[in-house]
Amino acid sequence: MAKKKKAGGKSVKKSGSTDRKGSNSGSKLGAVSFEELQMEMARRGKVVNRLERRRTKLHAELAEVEAELGSFGALSANGSIRRRPRNEMNLVDTLSKVLNNKTLSVTDAAQAARDAGYMTTAANFRTIVNQALIREKKVFKKVSRGQYTSK
Repeated sequence: MAKKKKAGGKSVKKSGSTDRKGSNSGSKLGAVSFEELQMEMARRGKVVNRLERRRTKLHAELAEVEAELGSFGALSANGSIRRRPRNEMNLVDTLSKVLNNKTLSVTDAAQAARDAGYMTTAANFRTIVNQALIREKKVFKKVSRGQYTSK
């Protein structure tokens, strides 16, 4: 048996050690019959097959979702999900198109830009629209307080 010397000179048996035959003295595997092992392997094989079928179905469903995301422009060229949507026109161009021959409030202009297909994930999109309307004096004209039109 494996023994370890302590500083005090006493020897102590190591935990988890094996005896001379090499079998682990704490193992219960020897008490399980061959038939029981085969039954357990068959049971686990069935579980694996069921999980593989489920994985195949989920892969098919994921492919459908990714195709739908791709149709909205939410997938990048390598197929990963884009967090930031891609727009055909920038915000100023979209607002200019929406406000052409119209006078709208900032809230209405923001909603009209979204209705025209401008995609955003911003929680404060109205504020961003307001900043664009104020900043781009060459493109937009302030008609009255909070009312803008395109030049």
